[in-house]
Amino acid sequence: MSRRNSLFSGFHAPVFVAVAAIAALVVWLTWSGYGDLQPRQPGTDRAPDGEGATGTNPVLAGKRLPGEAQAAALEGSWPAFRGPNRDGVSPERTPLARTWGPAGPRELWSIEVGEGYGGAAVDRGRVFLMDYARADRQSALRCLSLADGREIWRYAYPLAVKRNHGVTRTVPSVSDPYVVAMDPKCHVVCTDAASGELRWGLNLGREYGATVPPWYTGQCPLIDGDKVILAPAGNGALLIAVELATGKLIWKTPNPRGWKMTHSSIMPLEWSGRRMYVYCGSGGVVGVAANDGTLLWDTTEWKISIATVPSPLVLAQGRVFLSGGYNAGSLMLELREDAGKIVPHTVFRLPPETFGATQHSPVVVQGRLYGIRANGHFVCLDPQGKLVWSSGAAGQFGLGPFLVAAGLGFALNDNGMLSLFEAPAEKFNLLAKAQVLKGRESWGPMALAGGRLIVRDFTRVVCLDVAAK
Repeated sequence: MSRRNSLFSGFHAPVFVAVAAIAALVVWLTWSGYGDLQPRQPGTDRAPDGEGATGTNPVLAGKRLPGEAQAAALEGSWPAFRGPNRDGVSPERTPLARTWGPAGPRELWSIEVGEGYGGAAVDRGRVFLMDYARADRQSALRCLSLADGREIWRYAYPLAVKRNHGVTRTVPSVSDPYVVAMDPKCHVVCTDAASGELRWGLNLGREYGATVPPWYTGQCPLIDGDKVILAPAGNGALLIAVELATGKLIWKTPNPRGWKMTHSSIMPLEWSGRRMYVYCGSGGVVGVAANDGTLLWDTTEWKISIATVPSPLVLAQGRVFLSGGYNAGSLMLELREDAGKIVPHTVFRLPPETFGATQHSPVVVQGRLYGIRANGHFVCLDPQGKLVWSSGAAGQFGLGPFLVAAGLGFALNDNGMLSLFEAPAEKFNLLAKAQVLKGRESWGPMALAGGRLIVRDFTRVVCLDVAAK
């Protein structure tokens, strides 16, 4: 190094820095643009992935893309997650087959979809499904014909989502003339069910501080009358109710414990003349008043450290059955009045080897609980949680979905084997089974409408004819 450079680094550098600082101070004092400054808010220095031109909500940057198909003139409805009553039990009026031929139930149509486990909703001859196109980096609410699976319309918008054990996990909710759905990153989209025209959109992260759960959003929106009930579980609100027609906020429930969003969905409950919503947050379970969102009760007796996936199962007489994987087992709560307050009491706990549903919520039929426990066996429990029967090693279902209709149980295993059995029954009575999917991870919730059963695996949706001939 030369002496000149050495002198510059040892002496002139401090002088240069001082002069620059004075110049910057003069510019700051004489600049008149400070009136445009905005207060810095947490998170505003980074936009969520794929928010596109809107800067706040990618849903608003979307487009309706018309298809060539039309709604089918077919009966039956499965308008939301777990069906019309959100309980996994279908009020199906179409007679269903009690056995299948060697080839199994007839495949009516199938389509390829993006990776994931998002299930279908069915209403007025239309099938609604959240999907993701990786090549286009677009999330889409799709509407298909129940007759042949061809597309009637889709509403697509930009969203960057990385592969993480699949992408889609939610089921839309339909209440004519609207359909509401949630994408993997907590954006809510509402369109006209017939035309696909956008009605409104929400960004639960931006607007209510929601944190996208690990493995992305699994919560399915609840439409209750003229309201949509959602659980952002952020700093801004634990639960919210918005107008179905406009998306405008009606009420919100505070989140003093700072619980985060889980993969569980909200369930309505009627008890002692009150209507409320039950939700499993990251730190426990909460019940809020349906009319104004007031916190009625909460408990930290039930929480799962890794992932809360099954939703609360609402039973008679103010009972709520909670179940989970990761060695969580199960818990039965009962609501009671105590000095004018609602207090949840623990009735019993079950170890995971007795019952612990990792992924899909159990169903109740004639007072008995039916579901898949951690070892993959389909089981029946009495109201006290005692085992009535198990499918045993001959009936392995893994993490697959199931539903009950007209005294019959339909259950998929991980590899797409569909089983038909009696429910209710005093033992596991298998009536038929057939390989209906050939992919992997056949975990998407099923839908049944008008004798048509819609199932899916990781990348394919299939519609089956299960009606009696």
